[in-house]
Parts: sequence; C-alpha cells; structure tokens
Amino acid sequence: QLQLVESGGGLVQSGGSLRLSCTASGATNRYHSIGWFRQAPGKEREWVSCMAGSFRTINYADAVKGRFTISRDNVKNTYYLQMNALKPEDTAIYFCAVETSGLVCPSVPRDINYWGKGTSVTVFS
Repeated sequence: QLQLVESGGGLVQSGGSLRLSCTASGATNRYHSIGWFRQAPGKEREWVSCMAGSFRTINYADAVKGRFTISRDNVKNTYYLQMNALKPEDTAIYFCAVETSGLVCPSVPRDINYWGKGTSVTVFS
C-alpha cells in the first residue's frame, strides 16, 4: 500500500506562486510514475501534469504549460508541483497520484493506482 499526503495549498493573488508537495509513504518506489490532477467546484477532475517513472517523460496540460513544473525528490519520497503566474481559473483541489508500473505518464484517472486526498488552491484577482 502507498499513502500520499499533499500540502502547500492556500490562498494566493493572481500572478502569484505556490509549490505543492506530495509526500509518499509505505510501498514507495523511485520508478513509480506520478501525476497531478485538479478538480474545480462543480467540474470533473482534470489532468494537470505527469512524470513517467521509468523514462522520465514529462507532460503538461495546455492550460498550465509554461507556468507549472512537476518534479520529484526520490530521497525524500516527495513529489512537487511548482505553480507560477497563477490565475483565478487555477482555483481547485489539487490531487497527487501514483501509477505503479512506471511505464505510463498518467493523464487519465483510470491510469492511477493511488490518490492523495487533495490540497485546496484558491487564486483571487
């Protein structure tokens, strides 16, 4: 089993930055793929970014490309999402996620084996 706990969310003004962290515990593995998703009020969960564990492929949704950066620290078993130039439309609950094969850059919920419980991000103008 793997447990994921996000942190770093909060309230920020438009144009500001936040860094989300996701600490993994339990059956961690440096080759796991990771993903970040978000869910705005009244909307479906959407993919934000992913990093494939085995090949280190990194992808971003068009809405965040150039503003967000995904990274990981395998020593600390922590995954990060650096979010810059935040916009009100980035307001959502952000979830980290793990895909355990390491062969996929997970971009849809069905790829995911483990989810965190989420951290709230609110961007005001």
